[in-house]
Amino acid sequence: MSTQVTTTSSCLIGLIDDDPGVRASLGMLLETRCWPSAAFESADAFLIQADPTQFSCLIIDVRMPGQSGLELFEELNRRAAAGKRYLPPVLFLSGHGDIPMVVHALKQGAVDFLEKPVDHRTLFDAIGKALRADKVARGEHDAQGELLRIYQELTPREREVLHEILNGYLNKQIADHLNISTKTVEAHRLRICHKFHVRTGMELAARFRDVPLKQFDAEQSL
Repeated sequence: MSTQVTTTSSCLIGLIDDDPGVRASLGMLLETRCWPSAAFESADAFLIQADPTQFSCLIIDVRMPGQSGLELFEELNRRAAAGKRYLPPVLFLSGHGDIPMVVHALKQGAVDFLEKPVDHRTLFDAIGKALRADKVARGEHDAQGELLRIYQELTPREREVLHEILNGYLNKQIADHLNISTKTVEAHRLRICHKFHVRTGMELAARFRDVPLKQFDAEQSL
């Protein structure tokens, strides 16, 4: 039977495997490292009962009755992209591992592919790496989401000024480009910095270093 998710642990691990013995043994192994888990007997059960963002790592069996593990992963990726939602690192387990399957899983973004029966030390090492990757990736996803939220709250003029600032133009140049006064540019710059919780244009540029504004503009138009 699948386990309904109720815990709010920061390192919750999802187990998706049709074999109850595997689910039980993996759950007990994870308990030895104080890693809480929630188990699901099928891909459908996970999709119906769980929110992927609650997990720091997903361990998925490749071959299951009905929807396979790879098909589940593809569906999770599709839903995450469509909803701009976070998808945690995924580890695949299989008793029938083959090179094409491994390559496909890794190309889709899986962090590792382990063949059953997996040594517990190998499993712990893979999960540890996944949890560290989750911490970094989740932080980046949350930070980008916060930037997008603030950007959407800017006025059209503030967005124009922001684009100019990030392109490296000085206040006088921005004033000339937008046909407004320098004082107006300065006022917009102060408001923009305040909204993004920075003090200078350099700090503002640093926050947008890895996030092109074209991406935000595209999402704003959706």
